[in-house]
Amino acid sequence: MKHAQAIEIIRKLKAKKVKFEHGLSDAEVQQIENKFNLRFPPDLQYFLQKELPISNGFVNWRLGLQSKIEAMDIRKRIDWPFSGIVFDIEHNAFWMEEWGEKSNDLNENIMVAEIYYETYPKMIPIYSHRYIPSEPHKTGNPVFSIYQTDIIYYGYDLAHYFAHEFRFELSDKFPIIDAPNHIDFWGDIES
Repeated sequence: MKHAQAIEIIRKLKAKKVKFEHGLSDAEVQQIENKFNLRFPPDLQYFLQKELPISNGFVNWRLGLQSKIEAMDIRKRIDWPFSGIVFDIEHNAFWMEEWGEKSNDLNENIMVAEIYYETYPKMIPIYSHRYIPSEPHKTGNPVFSIYQTDIIYYGYDLAHYFAHEFRFELSDKFPIIDAPNHIDFWGDIES
């Protein structure tokens, strides 16, 4: 994400009544990544360092460094995708072929799913139940809407996600994207 693109998105989000604080510092980014065991993709990091959205629904990363309650909420949001997978294993017969044969033992199935889950790109919450993968560590990862295993692309990159979620048009500063970058696992179960 380039400077002019970030400024345009922030301006348009502010017009939609999204509240912002000053952006995260390099030190805060490092502390957040260490505390929550994640790595922001470059475009999300750049955006969060320009200005930090703090309206309801957004992750208040800075507050997560200051408040144990907020940190617990952020951890729950980070764990939400796996919790949804577990729910669907238990209640909706969800199972990935690559995980091998499904057992009759629910706990064993959850353990197998967790082993595989740990190998998939970690999902970073942005807003509500919208997530961006941390890997590959590059600009242009798609944003997914994740509700249990009902997973759909909600933006082919971060900018297009914000435009879709908050219903605004992007200027010609943004490239047209015809298809998302493929993300292991998440793109494979996309509905």
